[in-house]
Amino acid sequence: MGTPNRRQFLRGSLALAGLGLLSGCAALPIGPQRPARLPRVGYLVGGGDRERADGFRQGLADHGYVEGQNIIVEWRDAEGRSDRLPGLAAELVGLPVDVLVAEGGSVTRALKDATDTIPIVMATSAGPVEQGLVASLARPGGNVTGLTAAARELDQKKLELFKEAVPGLSRVGVLWNPDITERAGEFQVVEGLARPLGLEVRSLEVRDHGALEAAFKRASAERVDGLYVITSPVLTTSAPRLGELARQHRLPMNSGQRVFVAAGGLLAYGPDIPALHRRAAYYVDRIVKGADPAELPVERPTAFELVINLGTARELGLTIPPSVLQQATEVIQ
Repeated sequence: MGTPNRRQFLRGSLALAGLGLLSGCAALPIGPQRPARLPRVGYLVGGGDRERADGFRQGLADHGYVEGQNIIVEWRDAEGRSDRLPGLAAELVGLPVDVLVAEGGSVTRALKDATDTIPIVMATSAGPVEQGLVASLARPGGNVTGLTAAARELDQKKLELFKEAVPGLSRVGVLWNPDITERAGEFQVVEGLARPLGLEVRSLEVRDHGALEAAFKRASAERVDGLYVITSPVLTTSAPRLGELARQHRLPMNSGQRVFVAAGGLLAYGPDIPALHRRAAYYVDRIVKGADPAELPVERPTAFELVINLGTARELGLTIPPSVLQQATEVIQ
């Protein structure tokens, strides 16, 4: 075999050197890694208040999430305008997001119409099975799960408390929005429950913010002596004005949420809504970590609150009976 010439020797040496450089490159430190994509949550309410959002934030913190650090939340609020829901739902779905959180059945329906693949967590909903949002509470079977406020099951208790707290109560004006799908049959439910209690009810429809004054004019014409609120985004976002009008007309107001009592209503009985939003974060955590919403059972509320505004009672000349006061979880002076 002949001796390799100088050109062959140099070629071989360069090849070996190249291999050495390549192997050395593998050991060289790599620059800063791009952070993994943060989970993104779309949060949509028909008309919320700060306490609900704060409840959800606290729930995220319970599970180790800090907004902007290890999770992103896209906040959207229809501000009581149901016509805005489809557009806001489409906007969130198009971002895209990994999971959606909805306040109420109408919001859930808007999101479900926008996507059948992105998981949706109901922070609250009345009758999700009846609305066709889930197959059953135990096994939702689709992309929707979360919590149900079971509002209709509370109407009996709310009416009993109202009658007990307001002696002489006989004709009740029901403030409600018949355009809200999940509440569509609730007026008839309240009407049926009121009759055995010796109460008559009158329908006071509030489809938008501008209808409040007209509803109170009708309340005067119908000579109602109390108001019963069937919650809707329009009424929730109008709570301050609603409380003001109720006090001006000297009408005790009964509802299912604290926000109405804080605004000047007499009493409210129902689930702790901010606590439900806090619990919704548990579902978000499970789904972000890979759980299938179809297999996550829908939960019913386990804690209820009775909030009484004694300042309003004094203004109306009412003395709340001890039998009602002792059930209160919060008294506003």
